[in-house]
Amino acid sequence: METSSVTHSTFLIERNYSASPERVFAAFSDPAQKQKWYADDERGDVQEYKLDFRVGGSEHTRRLIGGGPLKGTPLTNDSIYQDIVPGRRIVVA
Repeated sequence: METSSVTHSTFLIERNYSASPERVFAAFSDPAQKQKWYADDERGDVQEYKLDFRVGGSEHTRRLIGGGPLKGTPLTNDSIYQDIVPGRRIVVA
């Protein structure tokens, strides 16, 4: 049997925000708010943004990197929502 060169694992990122859990959750779950603070910034031009905020739903962002030697390089992020507990927890992969 061949040995795989890929090691599957998990990691956890925890964040603390200076806002109530309800306000933070609202920003993650509302497509317009999430795009505003997550996708629309000085890092690049957003070409596509879609959010289906539900367990099993997805998030898709495609932008062009804005500056430096990589200016104009496409950057894509695709995520699937694994678990959502309103006002408490969002698990995304």
